[in-house]
This record gives sequence, C-alpha cells and structure tokens, in this order.
Amino acid sequence: MAIYVKDGGSWREISSDTGQLYVHDGTSFTNKLITNAYVKDSGVWREIYTLFETTAFSSTTGTVAVPQNANALHVQFAVGGGSGGVMGAEYDKAGGESAGAGGASGAYISDKVFTVTGGENLTITTGAAGAKSAGSSYNTTAGNGGTTSISGSSSGSLFSLAGGTGGSGTGGGVQGPLRSNNASVGGSATISGTVLTSGTTLDGLNITSFNSGPVGTFNQSGDGVAGTNPGNCGGDNCQISGGVGGVSYAGNVAGGTAGVASGATGGPGSRGSGGGGGGAQHQTNGGDGGAGEVNYRFLRMT
Repeated sequence: MAIYVKDGGSWREISSDTGQLYVHDGTSFTNKLITNAYVKDSGVWREIYTLFETTAFSSTTGTVAVPQNANALHVQFAVGGGSGGVMGAEYDKAGGESAGAGGASGAYISDKVFTVTGGENLTITTGAAGAKSAGSSYNTTAGNGGTTSISGSSSGSLFSLAGGTGGSGTGGGVQGPLRSNNASVGGSATISGTVLTSGTTLDGLNITSFNSGPVGTFNQSGDGVAGTNPGNCGGDNCQISGGVGGVSYAGNVAGGTAGVASGATGGPGSRGSGGGGGGAQHQTNGGDGGAGEVNYRFLRMT
C-alpha cells in the first residue's frame, strides 16, 4: 500500500525497497523503525500501516525464503512418514499361523512457533510413506517412513521428525518354524530451534491461542508410536488378524486397519500414521504407511 506525506504543501509518496518506514526521533540521530502507523479519522484512530502481516498457511517444500520482515514461523502441523504394515504368513502343518505387525507413526509437531531470520532460506522436507512388506512372507520387512524437517541458512536446524521404522517377520519356513514377528518403532522428535511459548504478533495474534493443528493445543510435539503386533496363533489353520497401524499426532489420526484372514488386507495409514498388518490364515498383505506432511506460516512478533 502506498503511503504519502505532505511536504511543503505537496503530497510525496514514501518509497522503500524493503517495505519499512522510519521516523526521525528528536532524542536521537538514529532513524526509528515504524512497526505500526495510525491516523485520526473523525476522532477515531485507524491503522494505516503494519510492518508485517501474518501470511497464509503454506505446505510448500524445498527452498523457501523467509519474508524480509518476518521473524517467526508458526508450524501448524508436521509429521514424519508412517512405516508400512507387515504381511501375514501361512504354513503347511507348522502348528500355527502368523499375523503381520502394524506400522509405526512418525514424530509430530502441532502448533509450535520458532524464531527465524528475515531473508534467510529455509530447507523444508517431508518424509515419504513407508511401503508395506513384500516378497517371502517368512522373511519380510516393511518399509520405513521418511523424515520431515526444516532448517534455516541462518537459524540452523529447527526440527527433525523421524518416520516410523517398519516391523518384520523373520526366520520362518513353509513347514516351520513359525517366524519371529518383530514390532515397528515410532519415530523420534528432535527440536533444535528456538521455540516461542508466548507473545503477540504485530497484527495482534496471541500465539498461545494457536490450536488449529491436529492435537488442538498450543506448542505440542512428540514421538510416534508403534503399531500393534499380535504375533502367532496356535494350531494348524488357526486364524488371526493383523496388527493395527500406530496412531499419529498423539492419537488424533488413526493408523491403518488390521488385515483379516482370508479377507481384507491391512489398511493404509494417513498423515504419518502406520499401515495395518496383514492377517492369516489365508494370509493377506499389509498396508502402506501414511506420508509425512508440513503446514506453516510466517509471523512478525512484537
């Protein structure tokens, strides 16, 4: 928005390449940066200029420049990728059948605010979903979820949210032994940046009121969780359902559903949750994990 000042009877437009305004303070020879400017209109003060207005949310990844006059980043939500579910396994008179472990969820952030430097470049990455296990059901491992992270060229690493680690089924054979069923492992959260726990933006937003993320509470982060691991059932041709995928965002996003013997495969995860494991007998496949994600906006704190 163009701003004008009356100089010697003529209106002159104030120009600035950075969008910043200054005023000379009579007590100092240093120009003072203006953050907000007001004019009195019919007895009412009206704001005509704000140094920075909070941006809209974005999920853009790659290299992202922090706006010149921003100094904070609100991460509405971010999560590492969920790992895939393990397929079930069936045997020929081995004395049992095997359920596949559910995948694990990635670590998460919900409504957290970090300090950043205006003009620096952020590198923003979202973790891929872990794939369901494939190949021989007697020796099979589900794919891991990828890491979601943001780091700044000046600020350094803000956070790194590891994806879930896939479970496995190992050491089995068609006529026995029954395989060992190994559980998935939830991703770990590493918070490295400077986190703001209170304050107000130039355009009047109290950051402690930020609660639109999946957890619904300001300043939340944590590790992912493992899916369930039912193991083996006893007796030839017994039936067992697969494991349920690990929930993400502290239980606010469900994991993939369990696969059913001779029926449905394990369900896929979503938003960083784990894929469901496959059932037996007859064996069914697991589901893929949920992909990681990130959503953020830029602020200027007073």
